Amino acid sequence: MENKELIPNLFRTEYQKIVSVLCSLFGIQHIEIAEDIVSDTFLSASETWAIKGTPENPTAWLYTVAKNKTKNYLKRNTVFETKIAGEIKHNAPLQNPEIDIDLSDQNIADSQLAMIFTVCNPSNSEEAQIALALNLLCGFGISEIADAFLSNKEVIYKRINRAKEKLKEENIKIKNPNLSEIQDRMPAVLKTIYLLFSEGYYSISQNTTLRKDFCTEAMRLTYLLIQNKNTNLPQTNALMALMCFHSSRFEARTGLNGEIILYEDQNESLWNQELIDKGTYFLSRSSTGNTLSKYHLEAGIAYWHTNKNDTAEKWQNILELYNNLIILEYSPIVALNRTYALSKVEGNEEAIREAEKLNLTDNHFYYSLLGNLYFSIDSKKAIKHFESALNLAKTVSDKAIISKNIEKLNNLTA
Repeated sequence: MENKELIPNLFRTEYQKIVSVLCSLFGIQHIEIAEDIVSDTFLSASETWAIKGTPENPTAWLYTVAKNKTKNYLKRNTVFETKIAGEIKHNAPLQNPEIDIDLSDQNIADSQLAMIFTVCNPSNSEEAQIALALNLLCGFGISEIADAFLSNKEVIYKRINRAKEKLKEENIKIKNPNLSEIQDRMPAVLKTIYLLFSEGYYSISQNTTLRKDFCTEAMRLTYLLIQNKNTNLPQTNALMALMCFHSSRFEARTGLNGEIILYEDQNESLWNQELIDKGTYFLSRSSTGNTLSKYHLEAGIAYWHTNKNDTAEKWQNILELYNNLIILEYSPIVALNRTYALSKVEGNEEAIREAEKLNLTDNHFYYSLLGNLYFSIDSKKAIKHFESALNLAKTVSDKAIISKNIEKLNNLTA
């Protein structure tokens, strides 16, 4: 792999690891210093490797240079040496007064876990937590995050900086949480990762590679939690199962031109069976104990969707899972999705009655669903609903699907 490909790949995999270790060492107040040191390390790699060639072990080279740059910074910065290095030395073993920048696998894992709980602090909004997680935990740049949010770089830059400042104001400690803290904070952590995954899987950004990367990073963070005995909880495994099931259909969800392919039209041979098997494994592991979370129920729904056959058993199970999900954590979108399952079990007319009660008149999915439910019952009403959906739809792909349905109905009624 050439340097122009290698360095960006290493940046994605190693940047957040080194930043996490240095942040754990320096504290949240000096997060920018940690980022500057690591960024400077990658700049050195880019310049040195272009002249001398790629080292035999690029990762080890980065770690060594990051350690040296950190030590040099501590030596030449008097304020930092007094306030921070003094504290580090105070906590270091007496027989080894040299400051240790520990980039062992175990310390990297521990530091990343500590950073997950720091970034997912409820003092920031969910939107800010996601942006900060993408930046600090996953190594995505401002431009990439702006692309995913369909926003501009200035907005994302300000959002991330405000989130960092909030953590500083609250004086949040970067440390591995104890059991009590895990119990209190785990819901926020899992929700942030869940939203991060959703940002990739349901993103309206046309950057397919970026969307896949977001999903991969969400799964990586969840696996970090699973590898730690204190955070390896049933709901953590359920979230991983959910993400595996959804990711298994990633390749089948879009066509050659980036158009969305609906579930019933997907080519099943493009589904990733390895991810489906992993999802089944994690779903099985999530069934221990008495915990039932939204991730369990959503993973169950996603599991049944890995069976393409349109059986009564499948839709009855999906409907029951949706019924439980509405009781556990109601949302209008969950209720809307439930009505599709209801149509498969009870028929379109019953589903229409339930859907119209929701009255989600600002949501194009609401009108699209009604259009589909009325498709074989009343063509005029179906067209009217699809036209309402078309006016509300924002993406080219959504508009194309809706327009195709209107065209089908017009051909039928011609």
